[in-house]
Amino acid sequence: MQKSVMEFSVGIFIIVGLTCFSYLAITVGGVSWFEDESYIVKARFNSISGLKQGAAVEIAGVKIGKVEKIILDNGEYEAEIEISLNKNVELQDDSIASIRTAGIIGDRFVNIKPGGSDELIPAGGMIIETESAISLEELISKYIFESDKK
Repeated sequence: MQKSVMEFSVGIFIIVGLTCFSYLAITVGGVSWFEDESYIVKARFNSISGLKQGAAVEIAGVKIGKVEKIILDNGEYEAEIEISLNKNVELQDDSIASIRTAGIIGDRFVNIKPGGSDELIPAGGMIIETESAISLEELISKYIFESDKK
């Protein structure tokens, strides 16, 4: 009798542990259980330098979405990103999207500054005003080579 109680307890412990592990793996991986309440907008940049799929999209430091897809437009040689935004967030058509870095060497994310227009960007629409990522390497090399010329 005591052996079966011990085996039952170990079995319950393993099931609870696997359930907790699965929940954490799915939550950290960014997979949602149910259909997201979101919509897609696009933006084009000359350079996204280090931005990755799944990166955060923020307004005033608050996460409002994520980068769903990054593609290269071969005709224009620009990066086009698709952004999934929360359904309750409405962007004006004069909003500005920029690539920023969290800290000095942190991950890249998309920061959006809302505009003041009455017109909204519809689902599938395009954010026209963008600011490309600043490359730290380019800034350093420019500083070094500019100081050599003086």
